[in-house]
Amino acid sequence: MGDAYLDLVNSGAGAALAKRLGLPRPAPLLRHHPGDPLVDGPVLVLGGGPDADAVARLLSGPPGGSDGVPDGWDLDVHRHAAPDERYAAVVVVLTAVTHPDQLAAPVLEAASTLRGLRRGGRVITVSRPALATDAPAVAAARQGVDGLLRSLAKELRGGATGNGVVVAAGVPVTAPAAVAALRFLLSRRSAFVDGQLLDVDSDAGELPADWDRPLAGRVAVVTGAARGIGAVVADVLARDGATVVCVDVPAAGEGLTAVANRVNGTALQLDITAPDAGARILEHATSRHGGLHVVVHNAGITRDKLLANMTAEKWESVLAVNVAAQLAINEALLASGELVDAPRIVAMASTSGIAGNRGQTNYAASKGGIIGAVRATAPLLAPFGGTANAVAPGFIETDMTARMPALTRQVARRLNSLQQGGQPVDVAEAVAFLASPPAGGIVGRTLRVCGQNMVGR
Repeated sequence: MGDAYLDLVNSGAGAALAKRLGLPRPAPLLRHHPGDPLVDGPVLVLGGGPDADAVARLLSGPPGGSDGVPDGWDLDVHRHAAPDERYAAVVVVLTAVTHPDQLAAPVLEAASTLRGLRRGGRVITVSRPALATDAPAVAAARQGVDGLLRSLAKELRGGATGNGVVVAAGVPVTAPAAVAALRFLLSRRSAFVDGQLLDVDSDAGELPADWDRPLAGRVAVVTGAARGIGAVVADVLARDGATVVCVDVPAAGEGLTAVANRVNGTALQLDITAPDAGARILEHATSRHGGLHVVVHNAGITRDKLLANMTAEKWESVLAVNVAAQLAINEALLASGELVDAPRIVAMASTSGIAGNRGQTNYAASKGGIIGAVRATAPLLAPFGGTANAVAPGFIETDMTARMPALTRQVARRLNSLQQGGQPVDVAEAVAFLASPPAGGIVGRTLRVCGQNMVGR
């Protein structure tokens, strides 16, 4: 559904009126299209120490790699801010800080560039996590990065975003998942990801031969694929090289077939709550396509009621579809012994499962359950080089949100730093990133795709 207000305040007369009245003026987001450059201008890399040098070499180096650094991205990289330069991205590497006093120089140098940041620009921090075993000054500096990044993201305008990559102790900043996370956050694939700190837990994962098709040779299953976000997830996975098995209930068969044909995949009509759902998914993927590498648990339902008015049917159906079915399918796949080739499980959570939402106790319980489930499932996949992670969308422009009352919908759109709703493709891009081989070092995490919604963290 279109956002008439967004269109109005970005038209000539509407923009002038909004400026005169002091109304919010969200900028249309720049989203990825195949063939787009990674960034559309120079990149400033700030910070000292070997990690900052390694990041600068990664961004600026030629393809082919050197000195232990992966293939370079051949970008125009600056190491010091130029007064009149308009940067497409600013990467602040803060892994070397050991005291809060050391934040000032790189952060204030980054600040000097913000007014000239290009439309849709990126500010990205690279840091280490604060640990209980750290010296107090080290922990203070590292935790301070989280606070400054989240605050900075709320100040950016023009569709720019601020995010961070938090690389675990002992993991190099050039580990596959750290490299992939940095590339994802630099790119237009992350248009609606804002104010988020993405943890890289290990050096597992494998860099792709082709960044445009990182899923080449992989077989992916997407549940709830007949329409909405699921259909777009299927599109994006196929664009990135995957062979896609589209799963949905028999009643959605016509739409399911259309999506499967569009992505040159196959369709499987299936109720995911059926006891044999996991076995049927595995049999279809292996018999038709020779294996199964990625499972995207997208299928879900809502049955909203205030808890005082909640019925057993509404509670139980939401929990059954949204989380219990996922648990049963995962258990069957793990028990089969077939899910062994660096598998990826990506589940659809929600900001409702993090912050709660009035009238959605059943839905929030199911989505919070997903966050817990991926955290506990990830270690079970680790022996096979696998991961389980979740994506938590905020307000996304779908058929479901289009049915909201008009005023409620307008308010919901403005309650994030980007002051607009996201698109299904924003969720799909995050799913594809977590499903990719280089994301192997991101383990049991939940990535919010919410434009830095003003609820929860």
